[in-house]
Amino acid sequence: MFMQSDAVEVKVVGAAGTIVLNRPDYGNAMTRSMLEQFGEALDDLYRERRVRAIVLTGGGDSFCEGADLIEVQASGETPEAYAQWGQDAELWRETIVRMLEVTKPVIAAVNGPALGHGAALVAAADMAVAASTATFGLPDVRRGLVAGLAGPLLCFRLGAGQAARLLLASQTIDAAEAHRIGVFHEVVAADKAWARAMEWVDQCAAGAPQAIQLTKRLLNETMAEQLLTQLTSGSALAATAHTTPAAEEGIAAFLDGREPNWP
Repeated sequence: MFMQSDAVEVKVVGAAGTIVLNRPDYGNAMTRSMLEQFGEALDDLYRERRVRAIVLTGGGDSFCEGADLIEVQASGETPEAYAQWGQDAELWRETIVRMLEVTKPVIAAVNGPALGHGAALVAAADMAVAASTATFGLPDVRRGLVAGLAGPLLCFRLGAGQAARLLLASQTIDAAEAHRIGVFHEVVAADKAWARAMEWVDQCAAGAPQAIQLTKRLLNETMAEQLLTQLTSGSALAATAHTTPAAEEGIAAFLDGREPNWP
């Protein structure tokens, strides 16, 4: 029996297990409980023998617009909140590491904006197909935050030069540009991302299961030997950024719909 909730849905079609982030009225922004449920869904699909690959997509018109900043702001500015942000950062790191370590292909079917932590989810996937209307961006520094997980992942996937442009300039790029630099492997019509991901699942399922598992270990354990260390360091920097006055002002400005007045 697969875990189901209103905000994280799991379904199995053929050889594909699909996780749907389903909070469309909030851009599928991830709450703590959603992140925990997402991790449980990954584990469930990993254990399901008939599932040969895992597809991640979003409900509505968004893929995932990051962490829920309303929930973050509600934590306040207290020692207890600082501890909570550390726990949140560690939970995100564990989730990303789990995506890398699951020995089944993970395919992102990017149906809309993938921002902040949503961008990290895309970068942690083995393959990514995007709708022509999708966007990709890291607005973290404009909110006084640090993309501590997306940074190492993008360096691993794209190289430090492209990662620096995305991280420091906070650019949100369209699907065509994301495809050009290698974030998305393919761009399809607006309503075809999930269907194309399902075709990729069938292609993966044509391979021997043990060979696929060993190949993913080759990619994400051997060739990415330093990545786990970098993700740990990035997680610590992301947690630290949350404790700064810049983060307090940046998040407040974003939620208020105004430009930040940096301290």
